[in-house]
Amino acid sequence: MKRRTLLAASVAALGLASAGAAFAADKTKVGFVFVGPIGDGGWTYEHNEGRLAVEEHFGDAVETIYQESVPEGADAERVLTQMALSGADLIFTTSFGYMDPTLNVAAKFPDVKFEHATGYKRADNVSTYSARFYEGRAVQGTIAGHMTKSNVVGYIASFPIPEVIRGINSAYIHAKKVNPDVEFKVIWAYTWFDPAKEADAANALIEQGADVILQHTDSTAPQAAAEKAGNVITFGQASDMGEYAPMPRVSSIIDNWAPYYIARTQAVIDGSWTSVDTWDGIGAGMVGIGEISSAVPEDVKAEALALKDAIANGSYHPFTGPLKKQDGSDWLAEGETADDGTLAGMNFYVEGITGDIPQ
Repeated sequence: MKRRTLLAASVAALGLASAGAAFAADKTKVGFVFVGPIGDGGWTYEHNEGRLAVEEHFGDAVETIYQESVPEGADAERVLTQMALSGADLIFTTSFGYMDPTLNVAAKFPDVKFEHATGYKRADNVSTYSARFYEGRAVQGTIAGHMTKSNVVGYIASFPIPEVIRGINSAYIHAKKVNPDVEFKVIWAYTWFDPAKEADAANALIEQGADVILQHTDSTAPQAAAEKAGNVITFGQASDMGEYAPMPRVSSIIDNWAPYYIARTQAVIDGSWTSVDTWDGIGAGMVGIGEISSAVPEDVKAEALALKDAIANGSYHPFTGPLKKQDGSDWLAEGETADDGTLAGMNFYVEGITGDIPQ
């Protein structure tokens, strides 16, 4: 009798173990590859917030894994291969330079779904997604144009890709609308995240007379440099960077990836995932405008928020003519708006910006 009881217990235990293994196998595994550290305070921080939101939303039904500070290139391909081999069902690659590595690895793992941020190459198992950051730049440009006293706005640019060029153009157009005397000075840092380089760029722009600093890099080093200089305003990039409010950080662009990550994970779980291209902005909630601080006059704040609302409801497009290219050639006629194809491949400055785009 005792022996039969032990045997039954052993069988039951085996059954529970098998059930546990089956449950583990049924978990959806979602990987994230980050270009910077999750504590960068900007781009990667917000992508990791999206990852954490996936964990919170799905609980035990989903397991997430991630690798931070992965260089764009061969290292990315190695990391992606390891993630796929580890059983990942869905992998998000969160930087432009991961585009070709993502396509290369996806071809080897056709049953794994891949999502590439800010790129333009797709495959049956590769989707692309990005946010219309240029919409937020329009709001920032409006504030910058009003608040500069030197009429010099500095811009720390990362890499000369369309995403960054769009942002520079949008900020300049809207700064110029409210301040015809404004001038932009652009420094190309050739990095997404390097606090030392970003601080050097900010200091160089301040030495050139800039009292407003915009950035398309990920750390808070420009905020710290502006704070040290005094009387220089900045804007949070990708994340709120609210620890520097109300000065020098007077507002921010906040990337909200969580709803997208949750929706795409759900699509893998329920089998409805297909390769798509997503490009959302303020209206869809993928681009947020951080609180405009008390350092900004109320009338300027009201104007910036009105612009935000107009972009969100579709009554205004940040690239609306008349606009010319830097060389003086016509681009958009009165009332004409830029099409997404031109914006996606933008490789020119608008009229009024000095300097060349690196090739």
